[in-house]
Amino acid sequence: MEHSVEHAVEHAKREPKSGSMQATVIAEMRRRIIKGDVEPGSSVSETALADEFGVSRTPVREALKQLQTEGLVEIRPRVGTFVTIPSRREITELFEMKELIEGAAARLLAQRGRVPEIDSLEQNLREADAAVEQDDRERYAALVQEFHDLLIVGSDNGKLQAHYRILMNQLAYSRLVNTSLSQPGRAIQSDREHHLVLELILAKDGDSAERVMREHVRASRSALLAGLPVDVQRKKAGAARS
Repeated sequence: MEHSVEHAVEHAKREPKSGSMQATVIAEMRRRIIKGDVEPGSSVSETALADEFGVSRTPVREALKQLQTEGLVEIRPRVGTFVTIPSRREITELFEMKELIEGAAARLLAQRGRVPEIDSLEQNLREADAAVEQDDRERYAALVQEFHDLLIVGSDNGKLQAHYRILMNQLAYSRLVNTSLSQPGRAIQSDREHHLVLELILAKDGDSAERVMREHVRASRSALLAGLPVDVQRKKAGAARS
């Protein structure tokens, strides 16, 4: 992470335009939150970020406003800025949207025939099978994200892809997928579900591909919610009162 931060800072210093500085801060903070480098509920200091990136507080302030729009931070007037803690209800609602979008993507990909994304998905599943066999949860989690990303790109629908990216940012999915896969037997079952989805796509059965993909997302949501701390709602409520 140190290298990426240094690169971002150097990039910001080379760019005199406030808009470019703002974009740099947005991209780096978004990456940190999504990857889990910054814990949910933690405070975000405008001053510290301005010092780190070598910019004034104005582009940092505007960057944080954008991240609030994306649902990644919460700005509380006269209190501070904090990384969002999604409640169980919010996670459920976001997964309901994820289910709709990924189901549609599976249907659209099934209609396209033998496109390059199919080859990539087949390679993904070969690597995923090996990761599950070796009980390499970290590797499998990365392959899960790749599988879903390939499915979305394979839909060949720019609007669908744009909405999906916003949704994934709000979910900070990289952090949540590990919680889901921590449930006993979930990695094996998830791998089987991915195989079935691809089989239906290859068969050009769009209706079934969409249905099974939606069932897969629901199963992932159930595993995730089962793995969340029971006090997630209390943390959310406590943060709101702070």
